[in-house]
Amino acid sequence: MEGFAFPDNRVDAPVKGLLQAHDHLWSYKGFGEGPFCGKTFDQEGIAAALADCDTHPLALTAWFESLMEGEEPAPPRGWPTFDDWPGHEWPTHSQSYYKGVERLWRSGVRVFVDHMVSNRALCEVYPLRQSTCDEMASVRAQIAESRAFEAFLDVEYGEGQGWYRIVGSPAEAREVIAQGKMAVVLGVEISEPFGCSMLNSAPQCAEETIDQGLAELHDLGVRSMFLCHKFDNALCGVRFDEGLTGVAVNAGNALTTGEFWHAETCQGPYQDNTALGFDELAQAPHCNRRGLTGLGVHTIYAMMERGMIVELDHMSVKAADHALSILEAESYAGAISSHNWMDGALSPRLLQLGGLVTGISRESNQFLDYWRAARAAAPDPDTFAFGYGLDANGLNSGLPRAGQSAEINYPFRSFDGNALIDRQIWGERTWDFNEDGLVHEGLVPDWLEALRLDAGSDGPQFVADMSRGAEAYLRMWEAATER
Repeated sequence: MEGFAFPDNRVDAPVKGLLQAHDHLWSYKGFGEGPFCGKTFDQEGIAAALADCDTHPLALTAWFESLMEGEEPAPPRGWPTFDDWPGHEWPTHSQSYYKGVERLWRSGVRVFVDHMVSNRALCEVYPLRQSTCDEMASVRAQIAESRAFEAFLDVEYGEGQGWYRIVGSPAEAREVIAQGKMAVVLGVEISEPFGCSMLNSAPQCAEETIDQGLAELHDLGVRSMFLCHKFDNALCGVRFDEGLTGVAVNAGNALTTGEFWHAETCQGPYQDNTALGFDELAQAPHCNRRGLTGLGVHTIYAMMERGMIVELDHMSVKAADHALSILEAESYAGAISSHNWMDGALSPRLLQLGGLVTGISRESNQFLDYWRAARAAAPDPDTFAFGYGLDANGLNSGLPRAGQSAEINYPFRSFDGNALIDRQIWGERTWDFNEDGLVHEGLVPDWLEALRLDAGSDGPQFVADMSRGAEAYLRMWEAATER
């Protein structure tokens, strides 16, 4: 790559640059440090970071691929040929080697939300875990890894010069971006925040637990958080997964809570995904009977007191509707739907409030539909901004594949024209979006170029909206912290 996108940002001017709103760089430190193969960085270099794993012989313990993709046992190959991974068929194999993340920073990403992720149930069913399944312990380990990576880059680039900079406030983010670096916001996406599980409808935590946990997370640098993820908990009911994935997740819900999902026929304008499963489900459209609990309400108010960003994705529509009502009553703009896990019918309310809606990375037509729908829901199209949530290393097997988007021509220009971007080479492998699709973080710039082409006559508007994403996030955050 030659050049650097958006090189002229200043502290006293609106930020120009892209928003990555949802990602997981440190998943290998979650889930008991067992299921994931590969790391974002290693002191010994790429050969160590992306080496094949002894814990995945013949793919027999690549549990997610075997369960969800029906993969036949075969030895997945990474460094140096990368014949198999990173790849669409291997979502438990690292998609975020840091040289790929560096490429998207140089191509224009200026705000990057980095979510710590784990799941106790998935951890407990994996036989070769190396650490605890406690989700809060996993969050601490992942945050420590993020800080270690920040220090690692300072060794490579010089003290204080690394491009991955964890920030604790919008003002700090603006300073970092003005220095040409990427402002990183730490987030948390786990199923049992602060140990707030639910067992046979009884909460397993109290308000004091939540207050102590939020104080600790804030001290660790976390500024954005989901209240629930995949499984019902003591804070809120979840938005169902669809189809066979939903069957597996529903089983996990029963394992962790003692109960399968409770669905009812939706009565209002909002709905959850249609669920298949194990109890006598109501007629579609389905809504989770569980909404925001009293402890969930307490958590939202406690987050607002700290100026934190409330992540609405994965909440049941009953919970999200209630959460939005609280935020609206308080005129609190610090909320986001970062990767299409909120009913789109709620988007106008979130955008009117001053919050953000961004799209999960999918093939062109689908992602552009997300963009157009959010734009149509915006109160002011002239100031509308958009971003993307890659959800890499989040067991996301839906990333765009080869042939699902426009063919791009190499080299191509970044959205602002200042960077010339060619194919990236790792070891013996040259990555080409036209042949590989979006299989790892470093191919995001290529995917964005394909989106620009597929947008056709709307391409300039798409580029403009995406290029305002970082500024929109900072303004939303400022509104939350300055109220």
